[in-house]
Amino acid sequence: MPQQPSHKPLHRLLSRLMLPALITAALAVVLLLPQPSLAASGGRIGGGSFRSAPSMPRSYGGGYGGGGMQRGYGGGIGFPFIVPFFFGGGGLFGFLVLMAVVGLVLNAFRGGGGGGQALPAGMRGGDLGGYRPDGPVAIAQLQVGLLASARDLQRDLRKLAASSDTSTSSGLQRVLQDSTLALLRQPDLWVYANAEVGQVPFQAAEATFNRLSMTERSKLSGEITTNVSGARGPASTTSAGDADATSDYIAVTLLVASRGRLSLKPVNGSEELREALRILGSVPSDQLLALEVIWQPEGAGEVLSADELITAYPDLKHL
Repeated sequence: MPQQPSHKPLHRLLSRLMLPALITAALAVVLLLPQPSLAASGGRIGGGSFRSAPSMPRSYGGGYGGGGMQRGYGGGIGFPFIVPFFFGGGGLFGFLVLMAVVGLVLNAFRGGGGGGQALPAGMRGGDLGGYRPDGPVAIAQLQVGLLASARDLQRDLRKLAASSDTSTSSGLQRVLQDSTLALLRQPDLWVYANAEVGQVPFQAAEATFNRLSMTERSKLSGEITTNVSGARGPASTTSAGDADATSDYIAVTLLVASRGRLSLKPVNGSEELREALRILGSVPSDQLLALEVIWQPEGAGEVLSADELITAYPDLKHL
């Protein structure tokens, strides 16, 4: 039987063609997106682990629009057509989700050029058809802008940071549930909101989540109240306290990584926001991989003006 020709040149060509496009897209996003103004300090509660866990008796059912693999190319390696599903205002969230998948595709090209080298677990042909412990991960980001008179919300989050065990899945699930409940109790003060959700392969999930977390944390001038992965932050020179002006705002970001489907819809009004909070708050502990709750302002007497809010959170929609 004649030996099949090597397709290394094809892999190299595709990689060379894609890299300049990725660099151009990255520069465009960095240059076009508004830069955070670092208007106020904030608080942060979170934690989680992306270690592979035992399989669960549920099925992904092929959701999220992810597909299988195309066989072929020389030694039978698979080409990963894992299409990221996301909605929202686009911007940095959609870009980071997309880049996570594209980066994995490029690595598969480079690693598979030898005509027989196996793809990483979770990226082999047909593996995405059902639920797997290292299968697709849903990442959701929900942001809410409230009138600063929602001081009870700040106090609730502060108490949650002081009392929660963020080193366990059950503790993180309690943080998620209590955070969404605290927001649900303030419907009269909701002014802005935005929800975005995406799906990435397990291998790219932790890096994608960390990048999104760093993006949100970079909007704070400092972190006063923190409880992350069981560690509470050292005492800050700035005292935690309530927002000062009722005419200004409080911004809260929920960032959730889940093994299960997160069926969020675009938030265009109070009812959609209420439903999004209920969906996120009901994520069970055995599906919750990671969580970040980030809010600002947190320093005593600090304010977040309307201009600062929209500059730091440009995808927010008025409810």
